[in-house]
Amino acid sequence: MTDFSHELDAKGLMCPEPVMMLHVKVKEMQAGDVLKVLATDPSTKRDIAKFCSFLGYELILQQEVNGALEFFIKKP
Repeated sequence: MTDFSHELDAKGLMCPEPVMMLHVKVKEMQAGDVLKVLATDPSTKRDIAKFCSFLGYELILQQEVNGALEFFIKKP
């Protein structure tokens, strides 16, 4: 299990809502904080990876657990 200090539940939401919510949430975080994102839209695999790459966030872990996608993102 990866430690995290913030969580965003975007299950049931479709693109682009999860990434829009992610963008708002990371603004509330401090450098070094880790965010756990839960999602069910398969396109979030691509979208969140691109979000992290483009904006310089570290995608620590991406996995599927009990039918939901989990992403752990570290703010630089």
